[in-house]
Amino acid sequence: MSSRRRLAVTLGVITGMFLAALEATVVGTAMPTVIASLGGLSHYSWVFSAYLITSTVTVPVWGKLSDLYGRRLFFQLGIAVFLAGSVLSGISATMTQLIVFRAVQGLGAGALVPLGMTIIGDVYTVEERARMQAFFSGVWGISSVIGPVVGGFITDQLSWRWVFYINVPFGILAAIIIQLALREPKRDVRPAVDYAGAALLMASITLLMLALVEGGATLRAFASARNLALLAAAGLLAALFVYVERRARDPIVPFGLFRNRVVSVSVAVGFLAGVSMFGAISFVPLFAQGALGMTATEAGSLLTPLMLSWVGLSIIGGRLLLKIGYRPTTLAGLFILTLGFALLSNYQRTTPRLWLYVDLVLIGAGLGLTMLTLLNAVQQSVGRAQLGIATSLNQFSRSIGGAVGVAIMGAVLSAGLASHLQQVAREGAGPLTPARAAELASNPNALIEPGARDSLPPAVLDELQGAMAAAIQRVFWVGTALAGLALLVGFRLPHSAAPPDEESCRAETGERMVMAELATLEPEEEPAASKGS
Repeated sequence: MSSRRRLAVTLGVITGMFLAALEATVVGTAMPTVIASLGGLSHYSWVFSAYLITSTVTVPVWGKLSDLYGRRLFFQLGIAVFLAGSVLSGISATMTQLIVFRAVQGLGAGALVPLGMTIIGDVYTVEERARMQAFFSGVWGISSVIGPVVGGFITDQLSWRWVFYINVPFGILAAIIIQLALREPKRDVRPAVDYAGAALLMASITLLMLALVEGGATLRAFASARNLALLAAAGLLAALFVYVERRARDPIVPFGLFRNRVVSVSVAVGFLAGVSMFGAISFVPLFAQGALGMTATEAGSLLTPLMLSWVGLSIIGGRLLLKIGYRPTTLAGLFILTLGFALLSNYQRTTPRLWLYVDLVLIGAGLGLTMLTLLNAVQQSVGRAQLGIATSLNQFSRSIGGAVGVAIMGAVLSAGLASHLQQVAREGAGPLTPARAAELASNPNALIEPGARDSLPPAVLDELQGAMAAAIQRVFWVGTALAGLALLVGFRLPHSAAPPDEESCRAETGERMVMAELATLEPEEEPAASKGS
């Protein structure tokens, strides 16, 4: 592929990925106006949850289908579904319609990021790939910073509906560029699609995500009969999925891929690091508002240094991994991530604000070094025929880790807040009665909503902020423990070596490619007898 054609493909991929990245942040700014227009405050969270669930469960399926039929077709199909969901969301007349159409939008979004990364893996060499993937990390960093601003500007100057309509011209442009620039070899063999496996996988993960989203707020809700039934059904479908996959001619998730130690370790580390990542993004703003008394704008701005350090260290890490290897770079990132969370867990309400920024910069730096390095390690360790599913599993593990982590941390927060307030009320040392403590524990929004916060007596507000700080510190300690566990798992990564030969990767398929490239990543000593012969 010529340099000009590769540049065009890269532009198309960037445009498509930017849509998915921007959509994750821009809609939140418009939601208060949406609720004022459509009503349905009780269903507010489902506008985000529906998108999250469908964009997560479809990731492995999109990746596998791209391995079977080619990247271009399914990247364009993902854009088409995403744009259809965008237009339908823009014309929604009720909150129920908006939730359904956001789910449609998420179905398409599940293709944009993993297939975009896979296309980059196809058209660039190993050395070039590390630099390009770092560049794409910048897309997420930029979108996280400008997303709220763009969403607010569009909502104020045009209408909240244009938050969705604005996707259409950019999506069409991305699809046209990919159609004209990306050329793929013709596939003469008709592949066998594992429809049963795909359906079981999506159904199982959907039920799991529903249980986590709906029941993760409190321990009581998580242990409710309805939630336990969802978890049991998800487990049953997962067991059936494993049974079907072991007998499928070409499984949607080839379990043999996990014999590749780079893939298996990267998936495990991605899951654990995803817990920490989403924990920081979800609970740092809550800590800032609920415990430190910041405004929503100030709390949101705290994530800017995290994102900027993530982008900066992704770029540095892309160059670093080519010099010192995947294993040292990943371990350095996980160590910095664990250190950042440990320092954050010790942050007190009286600690200077500067140290909070330092902690967040460390967390962002650790994520920047880790995530990109693992992606490149996975892409190097598999053959072209499995590049799509391997890249998708990397993204999938991070998303599932985030969903599980936020549910666990939410339950820890709820239990810790209730316990602390009840203890204060029992001791009688503060201004809270047992009844008032129970009321505030079940509805801590008084710390978040400016009007409700201002109406609280100063002594009650101080007690409540102290309780929130203590509870969220427990959450951060959970993040520290899981980041530390990710560091321990990271030591299982093979020592990096010279990347596999690109020509041999193109020439071989299936397990032969996986085993050949694994040998280059983790060379083994030959027996003495064979050396002598």
